[in-house]
Amino acid sequence: MTAQDDQPIHDNPTGWVAAHIRTYVETGGKRGHLYQGRRSLLLTTRGRKSGLLRRTALFYGEDDGRYLLVASNGGAAQHPAWYLNLSADPDVTVQVGTDEFPARARTATPEEKPPLWRAMAVIFPLYDTYQRKADRDIPLVILERATP
Repeated sequence: MTAQDDQPIHDNPTGWVAAHIRTYVETGGKRGHLYQGRRSLLLTTRGRKSGLLRRTALFYGEDDGRYLLVASNGGAAQHPAWYLNLSADPDVTVQVGTDEFPARARTATPEEKPPLWRAMAVIFPLYDTYQRKADRDIPLVILERATP
């Protein structure tokens, strides 16, 4: 999946997220990369039910050239839609600042998750709070650039 699929991209409808995405997109990533003092990226997935391209903005971390995301959904009982979508189709499009590229997503294994989680909790300490209140194991997602 690429953003060049000539399909419209449907942005997250939540007001503040939609405004953040709009700023990011309208400036080609020159604005919006930093949001509330944290680095954010745009993730485009294919809807698992609709087949539509869906875009959201997320805080991210980095590890050895890979991008890290936490599927916290604010500690809600269910996984966020973007996580369910990439679980069904791991080929995604990512924009980090002005750099847009195809990537492949996967959930961190139980063995690799603890140090990556700690790194993400340093970036956004509420992730630990969300995990304590959630009745599910919050997934940590690893994004790796697709090789041409």
